[in-house]
Amino acid sequence: MKKLAILIVLALPLAISGCGSTTLANTPVDTTTTGSWEAELTGGTGAASQLNFVTSFTVTDNGSGPNLALDITGFNFFNAGACFINGIDASTEAGTATFSAATGTDQVTGQLSYTITSHAPAGNVLTLNSYTDGLTGTSTNGTSSIIGTMTNGVVVGTWTLTGGTGCTGSGTFLMCEGTNSCTAPSP
Repeated sequence: MKKLAILIVLALPLAISGCGSTTLANTPVDTTTTGSWEAELTGGTGAASQLNFVTSFTVTDNGSGPNLALDITGFNFFNAGACFINGIDASTEAGTATFSAATGTDQVTGQLSYTITSHAPAGNVLTLNSYTDGLTGTSTNGTSSIIGTMTNGVVVGTWTLTGGTGCTGSGTFLMCEGTNSCTAPSP
């Protein structure tokens, strides 16, 4: 009986290592996103609470780096209020994004940072930063060598506004790609 027990103890590590496990690693994904995104900001008071906007941008992750610049092609506040005005050259918009996908899936996760700096009135800066993996979506061909297109994009995170009188505040935001409304993903 002792010999049988010893053989079982010796064979156990081999049996366990044979079972193995599969971990879905995050790998760079060749994905592009383009089109209109609508941002809804919550929190803040007064003029700082009215800064919802729509933007259009393109970003392509082709494995060239972790922080990819957004190519912003359009931007407009719904109600700029006292902190920003709408119009050509009224503000400068910039941003970066990162994407990754679990191997074998079409689920995209990542982060997004977006900054709007006012020229008139000068000096107000609205900054949106997603949570870690706060950017989600679905990519067609996301795990192949062909660049896929992200759809159903959603970004959640925090925003801060710094600047002149009445133009400071903070809160959370929800940004949705090409849809009339969306909901934040479950944590």
